[in-house]
Amino acid sequence: MDKDKLTKVVEAARLYYQLDYSQQEIAKKLAVSRPTVSRLLKQAKAEGVVEIKIHDPSQDVHMLSSELADLFGLLETRVAIVPQFEDDLVKKHIGKIAADYLNTAIQDNDLIGVSWGTTLNEIGKNLRHKLLKNVSVVQLNGGISYSETNTYAYEVIQMLGRAFHATSHFLPVPAIVDHLLVKQTMEEDRHIRRVLDMGRNANIALFSVGIPTNDSVIVQADYVSKEELEVIHTRSVGEICSRFFDEKGKLIHKELNERTIGIDLQELSTKEKSILAAGGPKKVEAIYGALEGGYANVLITDHFTARALLEKKKQGRDKQ
Repeated sequence: MDKDKLTKVVEAARLYYQLDYSQQEIAKKLAVSRPTVSRLLKQAKAEGVVEIKIHDPSQDVHMLSSELADLFGLLETRVAIVPQFEDDLVKKHIGKIAADYLNTAIQDNDLIGVSWGTTLNEIGKNLRHKLLKNVSVVQLNGGISYSETNTYAYEVIQMLGRAFHATSHFLPVPAIVDHLLVKQTMEEDRHIRRVLDMGRNANIALFSVGIPTNDSVIVQADYVSKEELEVIHTRSVGEICSRFFDEKGKLIHKELNERTIGIDLQELSTKEKSILAAGGPKKVEAIYGALEGGYANVLITDHFTARALLEKKKQGRDKQ
């Protein structure tokens, strides 16, 4: 192809594919006929000037899901496509696909243990009603008595209870107490002990992850001392059920963990389905730590977070 012809082919392709000119507009601009423009565009593809690639988001999500399951040893994964990697948007999309997953996964006779938080609230809002028999929902960990942010502890259990026609069981105690003796005394109460035992015996667990920032509900609740807070900020990447862990999923403060009321993280790993629903740019490290700790066998997240997790896992393998 001579230089002048190539120049026209490139210019026609640029106007059509990059600048969204119509073929009639290109013909006028290049002072040629419309059939000539059509021939130039066909030649652009034939000569490799233009390459057409079709990106199928659903295929991308399927590949991400499979790779996540393989690399992290998960039973199942669900990945939401989100238009923007922004926390509130991510929560809304995760809420929808997590609710769809639960509507399929929850069956008669299931005992569902749930934590609380804004992500779980989004899931609850998207649940469809499903008539089931002998299903119960139980709170996995203590709540927050004071916080500027609503934890939705009560609302989450109520929404799951309504959706699945389940009996609801609440844990009316703080997430963390000041002294181990206080925790032991509370757990001696037969009503509280019964709810805690139900959480341990639940075959399904649903939870998210929190991050150790100054605006987290645990920090706002003033449950931890300045010394403990320093350890949390320097060593922790996240928390599940108010229990803080590092990037390998290991608990970071033995004494603080002993004062925390609710399910132990190791007990989550024994569930038939231990479902972690979380995503967003701020939670990648926390989700990674939770997966490294083996606390979840089902992950529901967004496609940006999924890619970040895979990249982090691969980088970790390369360093070994």
